[in-house]
This record gives sequence, C-alpha cells and structure tokens, in this order.
Amino acid sequence: MQNQMNNQGQQAGKQLSENMAPNMSHGGHEMFDAHEVISGVMGMLNQYKMYEQQIQDQELKDMLMRQSAFTTELYNTMIECFQSGQKPSQSTHVYKMTQSNDVVYGIQPTQPKQPIQSAGELTDTEYASFMLGQVKGLSSVMAMAATEITNPVLRRVIADSVPNMIEMSYEIFLYQNKQGNYQVPQLAQQDMTQMMQSYAPAQMQTPMN
Repeated sequence: MQNQMNNQGQQAGKQLSENMAPNMSHGGHEMFDAHEVISGVMGMLNQYKMYEQQIQDQELKDMLMRQSAFTTELYNTMIECFQSGQKPSQSTHVYKMTQSNDVVYGIQPTQPKQPIQSAGELTDTEYASFMLGQVKGLSSVMAMAATEITNPVLRRVIADSVPNMIEMSYEIFLYQNKQGNYQVPQLAQQDMTQMMQSYAPAQMQTPMN
C-alpha cells in the first residue's frame, strides 16, 4: 500500500511534454541557458552598433553590417521559438561569408602592442578584434547550451546557429590575417609531418545483433 502511494506521488509530479502547453515545455536549467544565449546575441548586436560608426575600412564595415543583419534575424527567430515552444515562422539560414579561404602563413616582425590610453586610439584593428571576440564567445555559449536544452525546437535553432557563428568568426579571422593583424605561425615541416603521421586508421567494429 505504501509503495503504491509513493508511485502515485511520483507520477503526480511528472508531466509529459505532449500533455503540456508548448510554450511551457522548457526545463528550469534550460531557461537560464536560453537567457544566456539570447542575451549574448543581443549583446553582440549592441556592440556591433557601437562599432558601426567608428569603423573606417569599408570592407570591415560591410562585413559588420552583413553579420549584424543575419544575427538580427536569428535573434528574432530565437525569441519566437523560446516564447512559443513551437516551430518559428522564419527558419534558420546558413551564413555565407565573402572572404576567400586563402590564409597567409608565417610571422613578420611588428611593433610590440600595449593597452590604449584613450578611446580615441581605437582603430579598425581593435574593432575587428572586438568583433571576433564577440562571435567566438557566442559560438562556445551556444554549443554548450545546445547540449542542455530540452525543448526540441529551441535546441535545434541554437544548435544550427553554432556553425554560423563559427563561419562568422572565420570570416573575421581571414580579414585580420589579410591585414597582417592575425598572423599564423607554423611548425617546421618535419614536425608537422611527424605529428600528422602519428595516427593510424582504426579497425572497423562489427555491430552486435
């Protein structure tokens, strides 16, 4: 009798998502993760708006405007499915960068860097670095949150956004690399070869019936 009462009490505290209003189908932990992601996206958009009037290089400004427009649409999609728990009216898209994939390898001598003393010293070099920090940070937050979200629609929207944030990050990196502000050192060729050849293919496993 006692066991039966305990089972009934446990069942009373459980709800299946199919019996729940879609906008309520979020776990407690998920609410905090979603809040962090959406606030982070808003923070990126706010920061980009600050940089917009300060950036001088047209190529960098065009990149900022394209990334901002794409992320604004993503923001609206996120809050719609977060508030409704259902498929949003606007599906997620794939971000397409305009930079070529050519990377300049090697290190060239540069002047030592130090913190600026006033905001007037900020240049496009710093603004590009700020943009990269914003987008790289978001990609990490989204990847972590996507593993914790229980609502299937919100989880998919956030998970689908991770590759887009990575693509934006890569686009900014390529711009910085082309400008000589993000240099890419390499190991000696023999060291690279040794590391690349330090692995061998695994034997394929036969699935158990």
